[in-house]
Amino acid sequence: MKLMLGLPKGSLEQSTTDLFAKAGYKININSRSYYPTIDDPEIECMLLRPQELSKYVEEEILDCGLTGFDWIQENGSDVEEVAELVYGKVGTNPLRWVLAVPADSPIKSVKDLEGKRIATEAVGMTQRYLKKHGINAQVDFSWGATEVKPPRFADAIVEITETGSSLRANNLVILDTLCISTTRFIANHKTMNDPEKRAKLEKIALLLQSVMKAHGKVGIKLNVQKENLDAVLAKLPALQNPTVSPLAQDGWYALDTIVDQNIVRDLIPELKKHNATGIVEYPLNKIVD
Repeated sequence: MKLMLGLPKGSLEQSTTDLFAKAGYKININSRSYYPTIDDPEIECMLLRPQELSKYVEEEILDCGLTGFDWIQENGSDVEEVAELVYGKVGTNPLRWVLAVPADSPIKSVKDLEGKRIATEAVGMTQRYLKKHGINAQVDFSWGATEVKPPRFADAIVEITETGSSLRANNLVILDTLCISTTRFIANHKTMNDPEKRAKLEKIALLLQSVMKAHGKVGIKLNVQKENLDAVLAKLPALQNPTVSPLAQDGWYALDTIVDQNIVRDLIPELKKHNATGIVEYPLNKIVD
C-alpha cells in the first residue's frame, strides 16, 4: 500500500511540516523538488498549491491532502473530510475571507457594490456572495498583491486574512466576512473505501489532531505537603483532574497536570506561595483523549 499525500506549498508549508514532525513524521523538503521525503515507506508526498489540491484529490490523482476549507468550496470539490486541523502561518486562528475597501471609500456595505469592480483570488466565492445579496458587480481575478488594488484598479477586494494586519497596513477596512476557513485533511471516496488506506488515514488524523490539542499547553509537576494540598489543587486549572500520588516520604504528594502555557508565569509564583516544591514545567507534543 502507498498513500499519495498532497502537502500545501506556500505560506502553510513550514507549519505543516512542523505539525507532522510533532505527530512523529519527519518530512524533508528540497527547495529544488516538489517531492518531499517522509520517513514512512507507506506514504509518498507531493507539494502543491492549496488552491488546486482538492481537485487532484477528487480526481484520485492524490489519495489525500491538506488544504483550506475555502479552496474546497471554491473548487466545488466532492471529497471526504478526514479531520479539521486549525492551524495557520501565524497561529491557530481560523482564516477569514473578507470584503474590504479603502478607509475613505463611499462603499459602506455590500449594497453599495452595485456596478463596481472587485479584485480577488476567490472569484467563485465572491460571485456566489454577490448573487446571494442580489448585487451585480464585476469580479476580476487577482494574481496577487490584492491589497494594493483599491482604489486605482478596483473599488473593493475580497481577500484572505489571519490577523488583519496587512489590510490595516494598506489603509483598508473590513465590511463583511464571506467565509471562515480552517485546514482540512481530505481524501477521495475511493481511498476512503479502501479499508487499509482508510485505517492509515485515520491513524495519521489521530496523531495530527493530538498535536493540535497539545498546542499552547504544557505539563506541570510538583511536590506538596498534605496540609497544602487543597490550596495547591485550587490553583491548578487542569485539562482533567490532576494526578495526585503519595510520595515515599510520609505526608507528601506528587502532582502532575496539564495547563495552558500562557498562565504558567502567574501560576508558578502562586504555587510557591503555597509551599509547592520541585516544580517542573515540560513541553507536550500530543494529547490523546
